[in-house]
Amino acid sequence: MPPFGEYVPAVRSGHQLWVGGHFGTRPDGTIWTGKVGAGVSQEEACEAARSAALSLLATVRAELGSLDQVARVVHVYGVVNSAPDFLGQTAVVDAASKVLVDVLGERGRHARLAVGVAALPGELVLEVEAVLEVSTPAGVQEGAAG
Repeated sequence: MPPFGEYVPAVRSGHQLWVGGHFGTRPDGTIWTGKVGAGVSQEEACEAARSAALSLLATVRAELGSLDQVARVVHVYGVVNSAPDFLGQTAVVDAASKVLVDVLGERGRHARLAVGVAALPGELVLEVEAVLEVSTPAGVQEGAAG
């Protein structure tokens, strides 16, 4: 999905890939919007988180050419659009974390922060971003002598 502003979806720096915020979409392509705990259930938010993680992985694959270059997911930051009394942000973002581990195995295990906020742009249910370690640094072709 293209960015919605003056930024790029991912930036490589040395052996790191910084992947910007990704949001969830439903199977019909519509974006998950609303506030968790006030119109959006925790289960629905988990679906949005799984979709956001898959979208994030698609961005990683597009940037690196293959998920094989992911040495490990270092850090994940999840932001959940939450009603004041909703306290399940960790469970929601854990749904995204599980996708990363399911797809990448042990390379997908990471440090993480999950927070709730009063609002997100476009009323998004959540955003998930990540920092990854990649096996080949930026500017170097995999397999090239160096």
